[in-house]
Amino acid sequence: MKVLMVNGSSHEGCTFTALSEIGKILEKNGIEWEIFNAGGNPLRDCIGCGACKNLDCQCVFDDDIVNEFLRKAKEADGYIFGSPVYFAHPTGRILSLLDRAFVAGKKIFTHKPAACITSARRGGTTASYDVLNKYLGIAEMPIVSSSYWNMVHGNTPEQVLQDEEGMQTMKNLGENMSWILKCIDIAKKNGVNPPENITTVRTNFVR
Repeated sequence: MKVLMVNGSSHEGCTFTALSEIGKILEKNGIEWEIFNAGGNPLRDCIGCGACKNLDCQCVFDDDIVNEFLRKAKEADGYIFGSPVYFAHPTGRILSLLDRAFVAGKKIFTHKPAACITSARRGGTTASYDVLNKYLGIAEMPIVSSSYWNMVHGNTPEQVLQDEEGMQTMKNLGENMSWILKCIDIAKKNGVNPPENITTVRTNFVR
């Protein structure tokens, strides 16, 4: 089993540090993990063109990291999406990445467990946490929680490591993700498969 984690920052800083702490716990539990860095190169936003409907879990634009991420996501059993807080919201980078990934490849993520984490110097973590969790809710993904909201505080990686409760939260998140993945694996081996839910009804409020 493998967990793919996304660092929604342009740097390997505070968010990367928190994800790495989760990775240590996953590894202890026999779960493979990888951090996918959003990096600092240009990243397109979704333009709503609909061209991905005619592709197999790919975005029509292939000049940035989105399709690379989708290829890795296909092989993963669980996900953790992490972002620093910019102006009380997640980074534009991770929002662009997830907008396009969930439009083009939603079926990759459906029924796979996931969690979101945020990091901030001070404020905006809960608002950002709420935004990121919306992606999981619309893709029928079991949301993995911890012993507190999944967030760390600090202005540098060193300060994040000093956030003892934040680090505790990341460790517990790693334990919970490991447990959920193992439960799902046992369910599959015993013929308990995900439901096939109805998604054909769409109601517009103005007609």
